[in-house]
Amino acid sequence: MSDHVYKIIELVGSSETSIEDAIETAVARASKSLREIRWFEVTSTRGHVENGKVAHYQVTLRVGFTLDDTIGE
Repeated sequence: MSDHVYKIIELVGSSETSIEDAIETAVARASKSLREIRWFEVTSTRGHVENGKVAHYQVTLRVGFTLDDTIGE
């Protein structure tokens, strides 16, 4: 097993459907511009309430990805 170095960024995903969908939306969008995403950690969960019902879910994630060894080659 080789050693790994990770970069960590913070993302906020949102969804009208569920917390899980908010997570998946954030990870899918980040995957379009980041390579080698390896893990995520949910750091907070919030929601928006309208007329006594949950209208929106919002999840803050820490996302870790490995650094590219080919930069500068």
